[in-house]
Amino acid sequence: MQLYLAATPDRLESARQYTRHLVHVACRIGQGGHLLARPLPPWLRGGLVSLSDEGAPPLSAAAPLCRELLYLCGRRHFSGVVLDFEQPFRRDLEELCRQLERTLTASGYRLFVPEAYAAATSRSTILLCTALSGGTIEERMQGSVAQYGAHRLALDLQRLAMEFPLPCPSGSGTPLSIEALRQHMAGHPVYFSSELCTRYFTRTQNGTTTFTLFDDGDTMKRKLSLAQNLGIEEALVMLPESEDLLGTLFPEHEKERS
Repeated sequence: MQLYLAATPDRLESARQYTRHLVHVACRIGQGGHLLARPLPPWLRGGLVSLSDEGAPPLSAAAPLCRELLYLCGRRHFSGVVLDFEQPFRRDLEELCRQLERTLTASGYRLFVPEAYAAATSRSTILLCTALSGGTIEERMQGSVAQYGAHRLALDLQRLAMEFPLPCPSGSGTPLSIEALRQHMAGHPVYFSSELCTRYFTRTQNGTTTFTLFDDGDTMKRKLSLAQNLGIEEALVMLPESEDLLGTLFPEHEKERS
């Protein structure tokens, strides 16, 4: 399986120690629908580049942004664009996905889109998020393969670390930093959920009981294996949330060091 490592420019050197297959987290949508990019090293060539929707203003026309991304891919020899869209679904961004697919694929570049925008595309790679709090991860992958085909899927391998109150009618939890996760976990027995392919524990403090789901290197590798067994051959993992797991996720790097 091809595993990409997504990193901001300030973490580029650290990321390059583990893999050359990088996603450069460097771009977002600016005013007037133009591309805003963080400074990248002059020598940087290759990999993928991501586009964030954080703080994106309404997009009245997608064509200028498509042209600017196409130019950036050509200048930096990027092989494609990853749409890192985490805000609620927007029709103007759906149209951007549609036009970006036409613009990029016509020039031989790839486009990765979140599953929420899959209907706007026919040839792009669909990012399948692995961070679940219910159902089963295998059924989710199987359903997506049946719907889109394994060849059109890539895992968005998000590291889960989330605390839920008990009971939790809303199903919504509170994200934990890795340091907070370690503090909460100390002294509590940890179990494995085969349905979610994550680990979990419960704790009671000041009369309140919480339930925490989290990933480690083993659970993330299991998710990669599940995907590969279904024919999914690509995945993306993000820095800094998985920084302490890189030796496990990129074992070739550890072999080179030994």
